[in-house]
Amino acid sequence: MATEEIQKKMHRGIPEAQFLDDVDSYMKNTDGETALTKLDEAYQKYKFMETNLVKKKMRLTGQIPDIKATLDAIKCLKERDEDAEPMKSQFMLSDQLFVTAKIPPTKKVSLWLGANVMLEYDIEDADALLQKNANSAEKNLLELDEDLMFLRDQITTTEVSMARVYNWDVQRRRTTKST
Repeated sequence: MATEEIQKKMHRGIPEAQFLDDVDSYMKNTDGETALTKLDEAYQKYKFMETNLVKKKMRLTGQIPDIKATLDAIKCLKERDEDAEPMKSQFMLSDQLFVTAKIPPTKKVSLWLGANVMLEYDIEDADALLQKNANSAEKNLLELDEDLMFLRDQITTTEVSMARVYNWDVQRRRTTKST
């Protein structure tokens, strides 16, 4: 069987590993070392994908609380009257450096978009943008969890297939040696 036959279906770009039910028929067209090499290549690809997905998940789990905290701050600014006194707040400038500031009532906010980009938005527009980003991040996090579960299944299937091929090859060598 070719690698295309082993990895038939795709799950969001992740190929599905086929469980080798009949190792004898699989091994008719190849030797043990070649089969193990192909399975090991697939295994390494799965591990690489898993590493990337775990990194994405860590990044997203860090972004979601930041987005929600920003949404809370915008909600607080939206609820204030234009005649209200300036609100006192503390801002983190760096890891352990905070500054106290007075925030006058406002209808505009500046959002840090990353890559040294900050844009000014109306409060309503900023709220809508952040809500959209929060929903998207939570959806992406759920998809990443599903992808990781699927990927772990594929890794396990590939490991089992590798073990079956290895055991088949050991058994073949024993029978060849004894004859």
